[in-house]
Amino acid sequence: MFRYGAIRSLDSITVLPVVLSSGENHVSLSSSTRRYLQVGRLPKFALLVMSSENEKQRADHEKASYVVESVSDDDLPSYEDAAVTTGAPTEKISPLGYHVDWLSVIFLNVSKMIGTGVFTTPGSILVGVGSVGLSLIFWVIGYAFAGASLAVFLEYASYFPHRSGAEVAYLEKAYPRPRFLMPTVFATQSVLLSFSSSNAIVLARYLLVAGGLEATAWRVRGLAVGVFTGIVIICIISTKWSLRLSNAIGVVKVTVLVFIAITGFVVLGGHTRVEDPHANFRNAFEGTSSNGNGLATALVKVNFAYAGYDNAFNVLNEVRNPVKTMKRYAPLSLTVVFILYFFANIAYFAAIPKESIRTSRELTASLFFTAVFGNSKSVTALSALVAVSSFGNLLAVVIGSSRIIRECGRQGVLPYPRFWASVRPFNTPLGPYLLKWILTVIVIIGPPAGDAFNFIVDLQSYPANVFSFLTTLGLWFVRKRRASIGAPKSEFRAWNVVLLFAIAVNIYLLVLPWVPPEGGIYAGDVSFFYATYCIVGLGFLAVSAFVYLLVIILLPKWGDYTIRQLLERLPDGAQANRLVKVPNSELAEWDATHDEHGDVIVKSDTKQQ
Repeated sequence: MFRYGAIRSLDSITVLPVVLSSGENHVSLSSSTRRYLQVGRLPKFALLVMSSENEKQRADHEKASYVVESVSDDDLPSYEDAAVTTGAPTEKISPLGYHVDWLSVIFLNVSKMIGTGVFTTPGSILVGVGSVGLSLIFWVIGYAFAGASLAVFLEYASYFPHRSGAEVAYLEKAYPRPRFLMPTVFATQSVLLSFSSSNAIVLARYLLVAGGLEATAWRVRGLAVGVFTGIVIICIISTKWSLRLSNAIGVVKVTVLVFIAITGFVVLGGHTRVEDPHANFRNAFEGTSSNGNGLATALVKVNFAYAGYDNAFNVLNEVRNPVKTMKRYAPLSLTVVFILYFFANIAYFAAIPKESIRTSRELTASLFFTAVFGNSKSVTALSALVAVSSFGNLLAVVIGSSRIIRECGRQGVLPYPRFWASVRPFNTPLGPYLLKWILTVIVIIGPPAGDAFNFIVDLQSYPANVFSFLTTLGLWFVRKRRASIGAPKSEFRAWNVVLLFAIAVNIYLLVLPWVPPEGGIYAGDVSFFYATYCIVGLGFLAVSAFVYLLVIILLPKWGDYTIRQLLERLPDGAQANRLVKVPNSELAEWDATHDEHGDVIVKSDTKQQ
């Protein structure tokens, strides 16, 4: 009996399962193996893995087994989880093309990370920690956590290099049982809460400030809808040009922060109008806060500033040599952003008195420009640059989230999977873009400003934290299943201590929102109970689970049918699963004519001799 092993010297490998029937002198091929042989798609090399009938039955009850799937010549073998038969099919050739090069990987991450946070949050972080020294340390801690989480995504990518959507695919693989549960719950959350209204509102406000116009409520909303519509149209028309625009804006963002950092060194050198640039660095830890809530809130704000380090994983299947490219350039993008953040903060503290940073409600960066250059034109120019940064951030978010929605649709748990999976007519995911546009516009113009808007925006955060924790924890389960069948080591593996650190921080982020703010339970960003969004978020997940229970478990039981998935291949090269109702009286025939992935078994007309 053969065992699985790492065969890295061959260009294209496919492991084809074979069952050796007990007491008989022949072998029976699995449905997938027969299909390969019947239609002449046998790859360059095929390794037939034999086992006894009893072992096959035992393996069917195990939680996972792996196969090596045929891959391109410039890629390593992809060890897919054969037992995880639910979820989106693997598209070995991306119907969206391969427009994501190494530069786009860098700037998809950079553009999502660098929005407005580095220009606005240093003041609120300083309020939370109390001292300049601890504020700078918190930016380092945020980098460490983002790096640990990035390592988790890199290991997942090494297991599933042909799957876009990041968490969509990783949760599907980590939690295959109960069937369809995780895809259903995640799809409900990610689709219905996939609006980007707050990003668009921030962008509109900075555009109005840069233009010298009053930011009235409806002026902001109208401009936000217009700008967001323009971004979606760009993304629909061309992936290549939307990525090029993202890259160009990313260069502008990096240039602005480099300029701020260099200006900070000039200030420290005593060559500007700032009188005592070293004042904030003397006794840098003076005033350090011991308030747990303030420290925790500051860490959350720092962590939020690094959000986006994983954006390129959403387009992983559009990257050539995905694992190799991600290993090189995803950590580089995070490190570049950390360096820029750190030295931008040093520049702020060199030019602006500590108390001014703490008490001012303005952009920290605007205080910096005023202190160094001393005129209103520089502040206006800064507002324009922040608006450009917000535009790039929103563009990167739209590109990444469209792939998340598309992967949810390809899993089959959403109605009309062909609509979500199709890339016609522009080789872009039109359906996901349209959905995101509709939801974002509704949230921009629908709820009144104030509590209602803030609550809806906050509602996104807690379910996202839950899925982030489950994704990180799920890596242990994937590792365990791979080890149980002797699968070879992946091309990348995160250190155990890094994984434990990422799990710990995710738990922290789940617990923190329940800690009351300093002003009491009504002192949050809404006038009602501060943790209402957490309760409603958990309720949202519970309702999603109930939908799963009703549609996948109870209705089939009452209706005497079983849910099966059917693989659909679209003319544009896209693939998707569709959930179908198979009457129990026809279930045996269905299973005999379809493989475990829902693909129709091709029957040969050639009779056995």
